[in-house]
Amino acid sequence: MKEEFQDTYRFKLARLIAEGGMGNIYEAILFGAEGFEKRVALKLVREEYSNAKDFVNLFIGEAKLVADLVHQNIVQIYKLGKVDTNFYIAMEYVHGVNLRDLMIKHEELKTKIPVELGAFIISRVCRGLEYAHAKCDPNGRPLHVVHRDINPNNLMISSEGEVKITDFGVAKARYLMEDREGAVIMGKVPYMSPEQAKGKMTDQRSDLFSLGIVMYELLTGESLFSHGEDAKKVMENVCQAPVPPPRELNPEIPEALEKIIFKALEREVTKRYPDAGKMGYDLEYYMYHKGYGPTILTLEKHLRLLFPQLYAKAPVDKKKESTIEISAKWL
Repeated sequence: MKEEFQDTYRFKLARLIAEGGMGNIYEAILFGAEGFEKRVALKLVREEYSNAKDFVNLFIGEAKLVADLVHQNIVQIYKLGKVDTNFYIAMEYVHGVNLRDLMIKHEELKTKIPVELGAFIISRVCRGLEYAHAKCDPNGRPLHVVHRDINPNNLMISSEGEVKITDFGVAKARYLMEDREGAVIMGKVPYMSPEQAKGKMTDQRSDLFSLGIVMYELLTGESLFSHGEDAKKVMENVCQAPVPPPRELNPEIPEALEKIIFKALEREVTKRYPDAGKMGYDLEYYMYHKGYGPTILTLEKHLRLLFPQLYAKAPVDKKKESTIEISAKWL
């Protein structure tokens, strides 16, 4: 086998999944030799931002970081490519919904998500974060990964009931990602940790505060720090607004889960969970110490009830498909 060779990648864009400010995500089909096909997600930089150095650097940094994050609770990235001047990332396609979709559906139905199921979802995110936070480079040096954008839009649930973290676009990691912390505030304001909101340095415990906000909102059905105010006011709420006891909003939340939420939401970093593994353990102990608890099959059955369209086979509209041919060099 030659040490270096060229190959051609051909993608057919099936549909637009999401449209962001600077990039779009498509469902696509990757074609290979001898009729090989694989459904993937393509994240493409919008043409007008292809020359925006700061954004492109974040995009490239995300691809390099997540390429080596191989875990069942993290969306896998396959490759970083470039067509003319436009970069793209080919990644695992997750057929399912994001956590925001699930929360909205329960709001529409005027129901709360079962607390056991909510605990299970958050526990899977903990295990994905535990892996990412502990990741080292090939020389064994800790990367000190911090996602910095844990929020319901970036937590996917597949139709099989698997929970996956996605979008490491504003993550920081030593040696891989440009770190402008303090000069630029990264992340979604309503889900920031106090140290993020103040422009201070963050570590893995920042992600746990963000996850605590997600857990609070998932189980109570109520926003924690954002109530229609402007970003500055929301940041103030993140730093100092009192946290109403979750059980006052949803009496079905047991004390054990409320304690976990409050520990994740400790504003003083040293009082917070020291790592995602500890938080995940407490959630798993709550769910399983008395015997049988929720699994991915439990979550799948719940999705089938709420999103039956996920499980219905729909024909692809061939007229809306387009094709891009990509030549890439593998080293």
